Amino acid sequence: MIAIVGAGEMGSALGRRLRQSGLRVVTETRGRSAESKRRVASAGLEVIDDDDALVNDADFLLSIVPPGVAVEVARRFVEPIGRAANKPAFVECNAIAPATTIKIAEILTPAGCKFIDAGIIGGPPGADPGSYTPRIYAAGEHARLLAALNFYGLDVAVLDGKIGAASGLKMSYAGITKGITAIASVMVAGAARAGLADALHAELARSQPGELRRLRRAIPAMLPKAYRWIAEMEQIADFLKGDAGSARIYEGAAKWYAAISAELDGRAASKSLPALNAFAERKD
Repeated sequence: MIAIVGAGEMGSALGRRLRQSGLRVVTETRGRSAESKRRVASAGLEVIDDDDALVNDADFLLSIVPPGVAVEVARRFVEPIGRAANKPAFVECNAIAPATTIKIAEILTPAGCKFIDAGIIGGPPGADPGSYTPRIYAAGEHARLLAALNFYGLDVAVLDGKIGAASGLKMSYAGITKGITAIASVMVAGAARAGLADALHAELARSQPGELRRLRRAIPAMLPKAYRWIAEMEQIADFLKGDAGSARIYEGAAKWYAAISAELDGRAASKSLPALNAFAERKD
């Protein structure tokens, strides 16, 4: 049995893939939005809104939550896992810095469970069993246990590294993909404020057509996720904290995503959002 905490877009999709492959998959929906509950129901996941019952018969407990609450979730499950007769392996799947992953492993030490550092790279798997699935990198002493899920529709790659290696790889990858989206969207908004939106679009179409196509997908896809990327950028900054100049790039990206999020939910006046929407909707 697989237990998933945080069955949002990614968690529900992974749970559906595991269920389609013959495993029992359980999750919890206490305090979740109506949309999250709809996803869980659509994926056919079993709901158990009791932490002790959720972990009691599980082989793996996958934590797939926003990075800002990853530590809180680990603390929440220390006692339920400690009481479980058959302790699940705790799989930390969140977009967090290696130092945060190590902290979570230390928090869970009193529970006596096996700990796996995991990093998910790619979007949620498709609804069809044979369709796309993201790669899950795993690291740490017990990482090879997770590779058993390769027989149940997932794509798990084991890294030869200690706890923190998978998290570090995720930070490095997301720092490129989501970092580029942050920088590009900042400049799109800046160009629009300067009255140069048309000129920028035309030059990208002339000299960087491939990048323009990518940005026209990436920027609108980022907008509804901006609130989730704030803490992720902060975690990347923590990953780079030995180099203050590099870390500040991602501290700035976190503030940018926070500003976009505030515009989207009405907490701030729309300054950049119209330009970003116009860029995505512009016809070649």
